[in-house]
Amino acid sequence: MKKFLSLVKFAHTIFALPFALLGFFIATLDSGQGLSLRLFVLVLLCMVFARSAAMGFNRYLDRHIDGKNPRTSMREIPAGLVSPRSALLFVLLNSAFFIGTAYFINSLCFYLSPLALLVVLGYSYTKRFTALCHFVLGLGLSLAPIGAYLAVMGSFSLIPLLYSGAVLLWVSGFDIIYALQDDEFDRSLNLYSIPAALGRRGALRLSSLLHLGSAALIILAAYLLFLQYPAFGWLHWLAAAIFIGLLVYQHTLVKPNDLSRVNLAFFTTNGIASLVFGLLVILDIYL
Repeated sequence: MKKFLSLVKFAHTIFALPFALLGFFIATLDSGQGLSLRLFVLVLLCMVFARSAAMGFNRYLDRHIDGKNPRTSMREIPAGLVSPRSALLFVLLNSAFFIGTAYFINSLCFYLSPLALLVVLGYSYTKRFTALCHFVLGLGLSLAPIGAYLAVMGSFSLIPLLYSGAVLLWVSGFDIIYALQDDEFDRSLNLYSIPAALGRRGALRLSSLLHLGSAALIILAAYLLFLQYPAFGWLHWLAAAIFIGLLVYQHTLVKPNDLSRVNLAFFTTNGIASLVFGLLVILDIYL
């Protein structure tokens, strides 16, 4: 179990989970029906199953690439800790559990679940033919807020869509920063990425623009939510300020000629940003 949790980097679920919960609690507010513990558990399970399937498939598909890269050669499959066959079985089981769990939510979520899997699993192929792979990863994680909203309401709404857009730009931006570590390796194997295509300086500029767009959508969503529910207070705006401040901070950590703090920018800063933002807005909903 520890090997499989490490294989899918289970701790990194923290990136998208708070936004999924945000979509869920906004939907609960919109429905006026109160919290459904059953739906809450089902949404959590869908998040875990979908992300585990996506990460497991990525590790399975990239096992030969990871084995050639000094930075990733000790990952579970190339290191021999998890067999490729076991990893693929893990992916299939999580995919089946995801679709099965969606069935117990509502018909719309069930019918859309294969499409969601197509996006999150399909990401793993994209760096073989397009530098836009970072945006496909962002799209996969951006399904969390609107998916959780659909679980409660069974329909789409503008505010969770704005949060999904913010997640798309945010994740794409920080994945570009993370990919800076492998720009030379990607070029050597003819793999595609923004850093390999634009160089480190150009990639960092694009990442900054994406995070600027994410900040704008966060502010717009907060404003529209305030218009709809004037009782929203300072906690929501504090959450937005902290999130945007941490976006700015991570760009001070990484320079084209200094990647020593990429992990701090990628894991720590973004994990804190997502967790604090989600918790404060959810707390504001209940206050």
